[in-house]
Amino acid sequence: MKLLIINGPNLNMLGIREPGIYGKENYETLVKMIGDYCTKKGIEVEFYQSNHEGDLVDAIQGAYGKMDGIVINPAAYTHTSVALLDAVKAVGLPTVEVHISDVSKREDFRQISYIRAACVQTICGHGTKGYLAAIDYLEAHYAG
Repeated sequence: MKLLIINGPNLNMLGIREPGIYGKENYETLVKMIGDYCTKKGIEVEFYQSNHEGDLVDAIQGAYGKMDGIVINPAAYTHTSVALLDAVKAVGLPTVEVHISDVSKREDFRQISYIRAACVQTICGHGTKGYLAAIDYLEAHYAG
């Protein structure tokens, strides 16, 4: 199984940006945690992070025919990007939307997720461990 982990804008600033909401661990720690988890499960994993919407679309499109699934934290683009939604729909890969914080308990504008309509699951409010839950979900989805 091959997974692509995509992180959107400002996730490279984990540990610096609003640690009361997003935690104190940095992006490198997140990548290592996910990489170690996937290694133990025998899952191949690649990572991509960008602050630019078009780059994220390119990463999603680049997964077509190469990956078995996508875990994506679109960050702020969750609430604004029809382009990410269309890209996930276009590639047809099982995709799990992840958010570190519980967006359902935050600002009104964060209640809207365009990408959710193309995702097989949404996991939010579990901190960075939500990524591991997303991987488990895709592993079960792929096996079933």
